Amino acid sequence: MAVPGTTAAIPELTPADRNCVFLIDGLGWEQLKAHPEEAPFMTSLLAASRGGTGRPITAGYPATTATSLASVGTGLPPGAHGLPGYTVRNPDTGELMNQLRWQPWTPPGPWQPYPTVFELAHRAGVHAAQVTSPAFANTPLTKVALSGGSFHGRLSGEERMDVAAEQLAAADRSLVYTYYAEVDGAGHRFGVDSDTWRGQLMYVDRLVQRLAEQLPARSALYVTADHGMVDIPFDEDHRVDFDEDWELKAGVALLGGEGRARHVYAVPGAADDVLTCWREVLGEQFWVASRDEAIEAGWFGPAVDERVYHRIGDVVAAARDDVLLIASEREPRESAMVGNHGSMTPAEQLVPLLEVRS
Repeated sequence: MAVPGTTAAIPELTPADRNCVFLIDGLGWEQLKAHPEEAPFMTSLLAASRGGTGRPITAGYPATTATSLASVGTGLPPGAHGLPGYTVRNPDTGELMNQLRWQPWTPPGPWQPYPTVFELAHRAGVHAAQVTSPAFANTPLTKVALSGGSFHGRLSGEERMDVAAEQLAAADRSLVYTYYAEVDGAGHRFGVDSDTWRGQLMYVDRLVQRLAEQLPARSALYVTADHGMVDIPFDEDHRVDFDEDWELKAGVALLGGEGRARHVYAVPGAADDVLTCWREVLGEQFWVASRDEAIEAGWFGPAVDERVYHRIGDVVAAARDDVLLIASEREPRESAMVGNHGSMTPAEQLVPLLEVRS
């Protein structure tokens, strides 16, 4: 759209005057391809993914909602925008901060100081709009990741699709973002192998078709996701409980991240010992790296801003198998989830970029 301050990161895409991004939380590429009967419309678009290449895009690490929404909204990797996990340590306070719920409250501007693409588009005269749940109107995550232009809160999925189409048609040049959460919610509660999850996939497939059929002229609709998901069995072979493992707890001051993408903050002077222990205990099931090793390997993008450096764990652990590092006492709700995500496996990383043009 020739907005100053932005570049075309995916060269296969063809410009359009009106662009809509529909982000379906939790809909991974592998899960979509595995359910053609439940999602016939989106399945028909698979060959058009990523500008007609038929290929997916990657979510980035960690493959989790707060991180990915910030990447979508700013065009920056986690090492720059500064939301490198579900929960991370705030270096200024020493507290663990949940970046999805923004608890404890932290001033949003200093935490993520870069403008969003919606703000840049609005400044350049593009009509920018968000159409999502009214509950997200004033959240800090919305402010740092998706703010800019107008906000339109609608409860039902059908209303969101209709308003998104209206906002696309509201100007000659428009950028519209809309969102649906419950595919992810059903996966967490019941798993991606459940009837409830399949029902949500069927519903959101109809939403995509509803929006596609209303596109005004000169529009491009892109359907994508923030991450995929894997179901983890409830047994000791697949769920390691940090709160009951004295070896893993030794020298650890704070446990951040989530079950498949952990940030581990060591007590002063213990980082090397924690790294050694975690590699010995988890090395066959997780990729375990020091902060500097993970940064050097590009886990959080090509570079990490100074303000972000100490938000990353002294040790970073990403699941390579169908395994989860739970914390049953500290994180009882998260530890009870069936479906999980966060790591670098194809099931979590690969997401669609489906395209419909008018």
